[in-house]
Amino acid sequence: MPHDSSQVYQPEADTYLLLNAARAEVKPGDHVLEIGTGSAIIAVELAGVTGVVATDINPHAALCAREKGIDVVRGDLLSGIRGIFDLILFNPPYLPTFPEDRIDDWFEYALDGGIHGRDVIGRFAKDVSRVLAPDGRILLLISSLTGLEEVQEIFFRRNFKSEIVMKEYVEDENLYVLRIVRIN
Repeated sequence: MPHDSSQVYQPEADTYLLLNAARAEVKPGDHVLEIGTGSAIIAVELAGVTGVVATDINPHAALCAREKGIDVVRGDLLSGIRGIFDLILFNPPYLPTFPEDRIDDWFEYALDGGIHGRDVIGRFAKDVSRVLAPDGRILLLISSLTGLEEVQEIFFRRNFKSEIVMKEYVEDENLYVLRIVRIN
């Protein structure tokens, strides 16, 4: 059964910004995990350089990635992931979303970041240490709508430091790619 592409997040400016950051960050031999792969454009590109595993909660996105030859686990964030990764990529749902704005379909999972846009990011931050190599790196895409300092603080409280490695202004918001590593 083919996937329903209308239910899969298609590449936008945020996708391409994270892809550019990933191209600059990935090293041959890295074991890479992409959380929320969506259309799998990033996973497919990096698979040409190194080993990539992807996840997505959306069954249509998981099937889309699988159809493109990506090893994908359908699950919520890091659920079902066993192993250690050198590089973890995540373009999370970061848009502030009020309950009355929800549309209740699979596509919603790509957008709904909760009231402040940080709900999914916070859940990810709680569990990421479990699968991140000791010297591993995280590339996280966020928006100025999400709150740059607030996101950095979420990770700082979990013993991580972050820096902006790429930034782009798009439609009334700044998009940032944060490089996040453990504090030694």
